[in-house]
Amino acid sequence: MADIAALRAANEKRWANARLMRSFTSIARQLVSLRAKAKYQAVSARTGVPWAFIAVTHERECSQDWTGSLAQGDPWNRVSVHVPAGRGPFKSWEDAAVDALVNCSPYAARNKDWSIGGTLTMLERYNGLGYAARGRPSPYIWSGTDQYQSGKYVRDGVYDPNVVDSQPGCAGLLMAMMALDPTITFTGATISPAVRVTPRPPEKPAAPSLVNPAKGSIGAFIANIFNAVFRRKS
Repeated sequence: MADIAALRAANEKRWANARLMRSFTSIARQLVSLRAKAKYQAVSARTGVPWAFIAVTHERECSQDWTGSLAQGDPWNRVSVHVPAGRGPFKSWEDAAVDALVNCSPYAARNKDWSIGGTLTMLERYNGLGYAARGRPSPYIWSGTDQYQSGKYVRDGVYDPNVVDSQPGCAGLLMAMMALDPTITFTGATISPAVRVTPRPPEKPAAPSLVNPAKGSIGAFIANIFNAVFRRKS
């Protein structure tokens, strides 16, 4: 099992030393666009998860496809078949994203550390700790930087040390986004959601009345006689 504190320290060190090996600007520009940022901020307001975290996760999981769920890229309007499976269907991309962050492992909405080390480690946990268990930088985070060279899980449980991940890693995306949008920072502070997600309370049964008498009451007895008479006449 991976040591989370050690992984956080390793990711902080990698971030301090990382250099981009390819351009992330084009994708980053899409992620910080006004339309996309507004959607990510709406989910952030409901979960407390920083919008930049949501943005790079959206890119990694489904290449910023708004028909794909933040959880695993499956269509959010159908029940998911990939891990986490059995989620949905949902009414909107936003509802699916909230479910992914609040109700699915690693429960990003519960995170209390949004420093750069805490953020990168939560992103790595989101994808899985298989690389950390091997002592290798995760391509989910570091692909496209000098902190990653090769190695990838090509499918669940199958690791190939020679495969190079071609997708942009989260760290490089964050660096490029920060260059375009200086409001993105990693202070480590917990963000309190502006809109709390709470289960809908069950509806209370209607109080007994003349038209809705309590079971076993005199009112129910009279109502049964009344209904029987009128059924007979009809």
